[in-house]
Amino acid sequence: MSHLKVKPNGSHGHVTRVTPENAGWTYVGFDLHRLKPGETVSAPTGGRETCLVFVTGKGKVEAGGKELGELGQRMSPFEGKPWSVYVPQGSDWSVTATTDLELAVCTAPGLGGGLPVRVIGPDDLGQEIRGKGSNTRHVTNILPEGEPADSLLVVEVITPAGNTSSYPPHKHDRDDLPQESYLEETYYHRLNPPQGFGFQRVYTDDRSLDEAMAIEDGDVVLVPKGYHPCATCHGYDLYYLNVMAGPKRTWKFHNAAEHEWLLKG
Repeated sequence: MSHLKVKPNGSHGHVTRVTPENAGWTYVGFDLHRLKPGETVSAPTGGRETCLVFVTGKGKVEAGGKELGELGQRMSPFEGKPWSVYVPQGSDWSVTATTDLELAVCTAPGLGGGLPVRVIGPDDLGQEIRGKGSNTRHVTNILPEGEPADSLLVVEVITPAGNTSSYPPHKHDRDDLPQESYLEETYYHRLNPPQGFGFQRVYTDDRSLDEAMAIEDGDVVLVPKGYHPCATCHGYDLYYLNVMAGPKRTWKFHNAAEHEWLLKG
């Protein structure tokens, strides 16, 4: 198995854990919890900021000493926009499931910004359609550049069956602004129906990194550097949740020169 692909550890509890230490990088952390009604997950943020994303299901939330009530509404990531909560560094949070719950915990270094806890509701989220034809995908911005955070960038994408995504291939692995920013990235993949599969390739210009992998429901792909396009097969829509972070909170990418012609016309 590719060292860039993280399979879920079972179907219940703390099923996925990506840390800077086990990923071999500096910034991004990603955890996935699958809870039954009445179960609770909690953690201090420490020196890292956190974005809690309700991938599916509902739960009661406390964060930064505040009762935020029951959040979440969709029971599939393919049905509507998510609820999320931003929790700054130096805070505690807890979520108690009120239905079956799939909770993503996205983390990155806090920079002492002193930002407040805030609920990010579906009505707060912008959506856009990118690409055309068989490169069409639907983007929901959860924590984009224009919204307050120290390091985190968080976005959801749904790619219709048979389409490509993160394509033409692009990369963001050089701290060379304004041309390109350095951002580590995780992809949390879901498929509809769940027995489907897709593909993702992570590669560099010199091919010192060049891995192509089949992606199945629940897989996480690590993108430490390089281009990272993906595609889903006929009959199966692909959802992914992206978490990005780096030394500067901006998304400036470089397209693969040999494929940039696809953006013309």
